[in-house]
Amino acid sequence: MSSMNVLNMAGETVGTVELNDAIFGIEPNQTVVHEVVKNHLANCRQGTQSALTRAEVSGGGKKPWRQKGTGHARQGSTRSPQWTHGGIVFAPKPRDYSYVLNKKVKRLALKSVLSAKAAEGKLIVIDSIHMDAIKTAAFRKFLDAVKCDGKAVVVTPAIDEIVVKSARNIPGVLTTPANNLNVYDIINAQYLVADKDALAKIEEVYA
Repeated sequence: MSSMNVLNMAGETVGTVELNDAIFGIEPNQTVVHEVVKNHLANCRQGTQSALTRAEVSGGGKKPWRQKGTGHARQGSTRSPQWTHGGIVFAPKPRDYSYVLNKKVKRLALKSVLSAKAAEGKLIVIDSIHMDAIKTAAFRKFLDAVKCDGKAVVVTPAIDEIVVKSARNIPGVLTTPANNLNVYDIINAQYLVADKDALAKIEEVYA
């Protein structure tokens, strides 16, 4: 097991913690991570796009001109796709883009991104993330103290409304409980800031 420093909210080192190599020390599998991110983005799609086919566009019941003798190409309807205000060929219709991935694949992807963050030195462990009051400025000061100067995912042991509301107005900062970690969010952030107890929960679930 590898160890790393544990900081308090003032940025001071207050101890160390052992990281489980089964979660934070594996060789990242980029193929699996790509599959999980693709699945996440597909599941986020609303799938509500819709357009009218030629059968659904109003009008066009009358043949615009006779079949022969006009010099024009033959036409049967002014709602054919080649006409302005005509229908759409293969018009998109509402559909569900979501699909299910194997649970083992998702677990491996999460371990891969957690290991990558630890290897890059972008994992910051805090002894206890707590706020006495909802203060965005105080939370920003905490992130500056622990040298988190970019987009970050802040992981707490459970949902903490005060922490969530303190962080939600800071651009690029996302809070999440340990049981709701998301591969896409971790990849999208530069830093992973985790409460020590949240780290223990992650290891308990995924080890």
